[in-house]
Amino acid sequence: METNFNPTQKKNTNLTDIIVGFSRLFVGILFIFSGFIKANDPTGFGYKLQEYFHVFHLDFLNDYAAWIAVLICGFEIILGAFLLLGIYRKNVAWGLLLLIIFFTFLTFYSAFFEVVTSCGCFGDAIPLTPWQSFIKDLILLAFILIIFKHRLRIKPLIKKGAGRSTIATLVVLISFGIGIYTMYFLPFIDFLPYKEGNNIPELMVLPEGKQGDEYEYVYEIKHKGTGETKKVTDKEYMAGIWEDDNWEVVGEPSSRLIKKGYQIPIPDLLISDVDGNDVTQEIITNPYYNFVVVSTYVDKLSTTDIIALDRINTIVRDLSTDYNLRAVLLTASSAQVANSLNEEMDLVLETFYADAVPLKSMVRSNPGVLLLQNGVVVKKWSKITFPSKEELAEEYLAK
Repeated sequence: METNFNPTQKKNTNLTDIIVGFSRLFVGILFIFSGFIKANDPTGFGYKLQEYFHVFHLDFLNDYAAWIAVLICGFEIILGAFLLLGIYRKNVAWGLLLLIIFFTFLTFYSAFFEVVTSCGCFGDAIPLTPWQSFIKDLILLAFILIIFKHRLRIKPLIKKGAGRSTIATLVVLISFGIGIYTMYFLPFIDFLPYKEGNNIPELMVLPEGKQGDEYEYVYEIKHKGTGETKKVTDKEYMAGIWEDDNWEVVGEPSSRLIKKGYQIPIPDLLISDVDGNDVTQEIITNPYYNFVVVSTYVDKLSTTDIIALDRINTIVRDLSTDYNLRAVLLTASSAQVANSLNEEMDLVLETFYADAVPLKSMVRSNPGVLLLQNGVVVKKWSKITFPSKEELAEEYLAK
């Protein structure tokens, strides 16, 4: 019996294997990278999820956003790792397909309806616009469809047995463990402008030689005699129209961005006292050690959070008797809520107020603590890692 050898068929088979292999490598690495970046800061990714919850009227999930973020990040890492290892290929192929369809829908919805300005796909490390995220997901979808169609061609790197189960278990534990750890102990890498070593006042102004966003303003003007109306740009208006008494401006000018410029890292930090006075510079440029305790919403503190805040307050009170330092509490809660907490806990911390957005960027913990000196972030702690009086004195204050 003769067997006909078809070199074209073999060539096509090899080409398919190459395409599947590349798709497997590309998707696996990208999913692991994306998962790790977000797992580095699940609290921040949770804030992004809350934006989506609001859009789809799922606000009841807000309190669980960080944990949902941990789960999503963990699944991304697991799917990417299992794909590279070639294990559980059918389940992995289905998981990748369902996840990318879900992400593609979200990014398209965000881009088309302009409801979420950044998808948070790669956290704060690599900000993407909604349309960039959507295009990225379309590319991923194409590669995942290849993987799904040819999933049986994926060859496992580890044979079935105890070894595979052990490695799979380790992958799962590590994937979820990273997010859980960073949620309690702060990110491994801080990509935010309030990271240790940064000078906050310098990041609040436009550096010399840098150009900010450039806008064009459009005026609607009306001729007093004829009643004619027309729209002119600010350049056209200032070129001589403003000198002509026959024309008058109607309403307020509109503006549009014509050139994107340098983005100030900290554009929105405004700290005020209970009377509304701006005390931002007073707080952030203090030449002495300044403990800044951040609690975005003090009325949302759990029992565990209250215990942590009480410990921080006690340590700061003990330190203030021996060292020249200042300690403040920054919150976005109302003065009434803050005063109630102050009376209940006898806080030694001076209470000031700021918007929730910069407070959430300062430290991914509620409460969390920053140690400032001359505007520089010396150290940051979560509610769990804030050290003892003796450790703080030895490491910082006694020097």
